[in-house]
Amino acid sequence: MSNTSSRAGTHSHTRAWWKEATIYQIYPASFKDSNSDGWGDIQGILQKIDYIASLGVDAVWLSPIFESPQIDMGYDISDYEKVYGPYGSVKDVEDLIEACQKNKNKIILDLVANYTSVQHAWFKESRSSKDNPKRDWMLPTRSMSYFTGSAWECNEHTEEYYLHLYDKSQPDLNWENEVCRRAMYNSAMRFWLDKGIDGFRIDAANKLSKFLPFTDAPISDPTSFIQPSPTVWCNGPHIHEFLQEMDRDVLSHYRTYDNQAIMTVGEVSMCSDPALALPYVSAAQNELNMVLQFDMTHLGQNSSYNKRYDYTPFKLADVKRITAKWQYFIDGAEAYADDRPEWRVQGAKMLALWLGAQSGTLFMYQGQEIGMVNAPKEWSMDDYISVDGRKYWSDAMGLDDEKRRELTKYRLQIMARDYARLPMQWNGSGNAGFTEEEPWMRRFNRRALRLRKEHKNVFIYRTFELLYEDEKTFVYKKRYGEKVAMVVLNFTTETQPLIGTGGLKLLVSSYAESLDKEMLQPLEGWIYINY
Repeated sequence: MSNTSSRAGTHSHTRAWWKEATIYQIYPASFKDSNSDGWGDIQGILQKIDYIASLGVDAVWLSPIFESPQIDMGYDISDYEKVYGPYGSVKDVEDLIEACQKNKNKIILDLVANYTSVQHAWFKESRSSKDNPKRDWMLPTRSMSYFTGSAWECNEHTEEYYLHLYDKSQPDLNWENEVCRRAMYNSAMRFWLDKGIDGFRIDAANKLSKFLPFTDAPISDPTSFIQPSPTVWCNGPHIHEFLQEMDRDVLSHYRTYDNQAIMTVGEVSMCSDPALALPYVSAAQNELNMVLQFDMTHLGQNSSYNKRYDYTPFKLADVKRITAKWQYFIDGAEAYADDRPEWRVQGAKMLALWLGAQSGTLFMYQGQEIGMVNAPKEWSMDDYISVDGRKYWSDAMGLDDEKRRELTKYRLQIMARDYARLPMQWNGSGNAGFTEEEPWMRRFNRRALRLRKEHKNVFIYRTFELLYEDEKTFVYKKRYGEKVAMVVLNFTTETQPLIGTGGLKLLVSSYAESLDKEMLQPLEGWIYINY
């Protein structure tokens, strides 16, 4: 996560609850099933509410819980004011809000505002006729979608096309229409803010404003009839105006349960330049508190949208460069260590220290606290259900090229979104078993979060200095006045010589007992301080 600035002020020392928070993301479908119907649900989260509090986190973020045909696992919303039946009811969410508040945890919901489901009443009305009042709540286009294929779909009833940057079941809304914006504010935001939630993660936040009228995308792939054109739909001419309106007319009128400002974090793409991201989080702008930025999560991906799963190995130097650039938190961080059984626990502990000692708001995905890893390589391609992954596999199957199909399978085994949606491992059963080491991982993760809070001045409100350029260790210093912390991480499965610490004292090691004061053990992390 990139936390480049805040409404409270652009200076990094300005205090805010969300800067110091650890936010625990829950994917409801795979977290805890309370009634054995195969779906996680709100009651399952309620059953584990004390477990969540025991982790030392400060807020819970729920991925979409709303009524949906589930074409894209809940990101295709058909009613913002209802809860998807297998998850429970609005009353269940109200009970969850109350339970979180009792544990002094805040609760964040996903705001999917760029598009709806084709099953939403707004879209059904829009497509019904050319003179319907909601006709211009949607958009026509001729571009490539993020999930491969065309970004436009024919509405045969009116003989016109509508825009869908993602799947054809997710028509984009026309945010240039003020009535449409106001409907979104009422249905997707005020409805839940009135029930006591503490903030939103805004999906596709910088795609709300498009460059209109649409023009043909520049030709970057001469072999394709359709072309990627993110410059047409990212960081549009009215995006800052829309986000300021959202804050002014909606968010600024609410407070958290303990009377603090409502939190917003926006997912933004095409913002690799910090100068582009800064206006979204500037104190003077009153738009977002934070942005989720993709430089780190896109490591290894092909820059072409229709080849996003074409995996390219990357180096530790790339991770260092992006970390130094954004002071970044990444989710799914196990991909950056070694997840072979003999190294999984140590790799997860080392990464816990890395993340806990970085500035910016810390987001932790369910299962990260126990070192969960990807699904087995033995998974069949039929087991993959993410929309984009299925389309990528379907494209490969359409080719008479066995080598290409095997390569596609390998790439999905590394990068598919499905891995973030595996069932949370609660017990020793075949479907969700702990190994003997996992409780120790959870205990270590709690310790890392506790140390982050105890030394928040230097870890959160800090300056950052990257030390030493090599492909095996990651070393950096954090400073707050006279206070200094030094983080030393071994990203290899071999011992590495310890770099001089300048008389700093060892605060914590990811090994139960550091075996050698002169050498870093495989996948070991150390943190030193001067106080």
